[in-house]
Amino acid sequence: MPVPTTLTWRIACLANVAMLAFAANSLLCRLALGAGSIDAASFASLRMVSGAAVLALILRLRGGSVTAGGVMALRAAARPALMLFLYMACFSFAYLSLGAGTGALILFGAVQLTMFSVALLGGERFSALSWGGLALAFAGLVYLVLPGLHAPDPLGALLMVIAGLGWGFYSLLGRHAADPLLATARNFLMAVPPVLAVSLASLLLAPGIAHAQTRGVLLALASGALASGCGYVVWYALLPHLSAMRAATLQLSVPAIAALGGVLFLGEMLTQRLIFAAMATLGGVAIVLMQRHRPRG
Repeated sequence: MPVPTTLTWRIACLANVAMLAFAANSLLCRLALGAGSIDAASFASLRMVSGAAVLALILRLRGGSVTAGGVMALRAAARPALMLFLYMACFSFAYLSLGAGTGALILFGAVQLTMFSVALLGGERFSALSWGGLALAFAGLVYLVLPGLHAPDPLGALLMVIAGLGWGFYSLLGRHAADPLLATARNFLMAVPPVLAVSLASLLLAPGIAHAQTRGVLLALASGALASGCGYVVWYALLPHLSAMRAATLQLSVPAIAALGGVLFLGEMLTQRLIFAAMATLGGVAIVLMQRHRPRG
């Protein structure tokens, strides 16, 4: 049996930190929105702005600047910033009606299917068993969102799927980041204006909805500065060492962590539908990832 190298242990530690940060975002967002202590647009804005501020400060302490490289460098961050905005905005509004575990399952189910699709388009070839696993994973997600008792809100589920697409492409783009801290700081900075625009639109169209209690503000700041800002730097540092398939594999643990956290900290129930959907979705993806993926040819 090969002895784990220092790099292997470092990757494992980074992976654990990143997955805990992802699960923490689901819990913090649901904790803030579920209690009505802040509106979704304000939560997303505070999360993005606080993340950008903390990352800029860390970068400055390191002796760098988020604007280093000028306009061209910031323009290069436009695509990942757009995906980050799409994820954060839809994520917040989705959690107005979804539980922590259900939301995380839909989110990372969409993330995994996105990454699998990109792997296929990139030349990966799956076996028949792998295709069966994908079908099982998709069936689990369909079962979760089917109308009926304990089915999640359709609009919330749709928004979380869109958030998953955004996060999937954000992760794929992050595999090429040479400096994880600088790249993440630029992404956050570029994503601040559209998130603030959503808050402004929400304020103008529905002025009675915007509100923020101290508890909601603190939860949003914790999500932005710690779970998002610092957590995403760890994720970007990890991504260059992972294939798209392995990056998807790591995220399989997040729905389970979030569901457990929802039961322990938010008083949520583990419904039969959620358990069966999680087993089908995560089991199906696990089947795929246990297969050997061959390049086309």
